[in-house]
Amino acid sequence: MRLYVALVIAIAMSVGGFVLLRTGVYGWTMFALHPLVTGALAAWTFRPKTAGRAAGAGALAVAATTLLLLVFGWEGGICILMCLPIVLPCGAIGGWLMYDLERARRARRGIAMFLMLPPFTVAYDVQAPPPVFEVHSQVVVHAAPGRVWQRVLSFSELPPPTELIFRAGVAYPIRAHLEGAGEGAIRYCEFSTGPFVEPIVIWDEPRLLRFRVTQNPAPMQEWSPFGNIVTKHLHGYLVSKQGQFRLTPLPGGGTLLEGTTWYQHGLWPAGYWRWWSDAIIHRIHLRVLNQIRTLAEK
Repeated sequence: MRLYVALVIAIAMSVGGFVLLRTGVYGWTMFALHPLVTGALAAWTFRPKTAGRAAGAGALAVAATTLLLLVFGWEGGICILMCLPIVLPCGAIGGWLMYDLERARRARRGIAMFLMLPPFTVAYDVQAPPPVFEVHSQVVVHAAPGRVWQRVLSFSELPPPTELIFRAGVAYPIRAHLEGAGEGAIRYCEFSTGPFVEPIVIWDEPRLLRFRVTQNPAPMQEWSPFGNIVTKHLHGYLVSKQGQFRLTPLPGGGTLLEGTTWYQHGLWPAGYWRWWSDAIIHRIHLRVLNQIRTLAEK
């Protein structure tokens, strides 16, 4: 009887997860609650003898269901790897909690409690406004600010990336060029997935170049055994809002070149996903800043 009940719940959860993926609700429900309930359901179904085995069963169940997303072509390999550090612990916690509830003879009450949570977490995921984050990077250039400024406005094609994260499919900058001059000019930064369109709002030569971002390309190309797949989070979830380059003269004729990006993403828990997005944007900054430095120092 327990197995049949678990099967019905698992089917309902699979349908719910599919709906979340297709509608683009990437939040606490998908990355915390769903793994928690999956881990609890696994422990409730197989009734492991120890708390450690219950936690292991929960984590294994979550790993298996996450792998199915790749097998069915619903998600790409990069995003699955990124989510594992958060979903596996949630699955283990769910298995451990269910083991504890079983010992206290409250397993049915625990399952009911878990299943009552999705309406609240989905409501939060849909309505919570994404915060704006800031990423700041800098390099020292052994050239005068005036010379560096020209390379900030446009730079020639960068060499192919050597970083693993870019070679795995995350979008990376290739070249940049400027149309016009002064405030109102438009800078185009070409990425491997398309161009960023950046109208200039502050032109303070050779100290500060600030721009809005009116067009964002896809943040990555998903890897899948089914070839190129397009998922919801590739459009409108990792969005650059504004950026700037600041040039500060240094003693001896050098320049402190700083790059800053203000961006949003619609993923929850925001703190966890910010760790990934900050790291990626910092690597993008360094790829651009190092190219500017190389060209300016020639």
